[in-house]
Amino acid sequence: MKTIYCISGLGADERAFSRLKVDGYRIQCLPWLTPQAGENITDYATRMREAITEENPILCGLSFGGMMSIEISKQIQVDKLILISSIKSIKELPRWMKTCGFLRINRLFPMRSFKLMEPIQNRNLGITTPEEIELVRSYRRNAPQVYMDWAVNQVLNWRNNWSPEHIYHVHGDADRLFPIAKISATHVIKGGGHFMIMNRADDVNAALKEILITT
Repeated sequence: MKTIYCISGLGADERAFSRLKVDGYRIQCLPWLTPQAGENITDYATRMREAITEENPILCGLSFGGMMSIEISKQIQVDKLILISSIKSIKELPRWMKTCGFLRINRLFPMRSFKLMEPIQNRNLGITTPEEIELVRSYRRNAPQVYMDWAVNQVLNWRNNWSPEHIYHVHGDADRLFPIAKISATHVIKGGGHFMIMNRADDVNAALKEILITT
């Protein structure tokens, strides 16, 4: 049984993939690591890929995990790379994120989880149910601050323009964090927001099934 190596979104964990149902494949989530002092995204990807034991693996990255999957794909040959609610290059990074990175706003005001900001963050993520709100709240509560500050900086300053040959991109046309207008997706989920891997799981699973039978 072939493994799909999954990388969750910023600060999230394996629960983000709990509703994926892919017959004939084993799901293995790669855990986020604590960043080392001064570590760049390339070196971080090198450490993260040590958990991958198969040759020519299938990688599936959610949001920031998609960006990290591309960085890993620069270092090893992959069978398929699947992005969900993510971006492939600097061209797809929203302008406001580029501006924040250029002005180093995240350095001046490090990432913190203020309860006042939760409704705005939740709206951008596209979550509404009590279950989803509590899940994301637990992510904010449990993610180490050193990791969050590092990861936010990597997102805002990602300048990638490379993609592997076999790349597939599943994206929602109602994604507020990474708007579809800038995205070149292979599979578009109508009405899907940034959290569609949870609240539109059936549609995401259908897209994955189609991708996995592609040779």
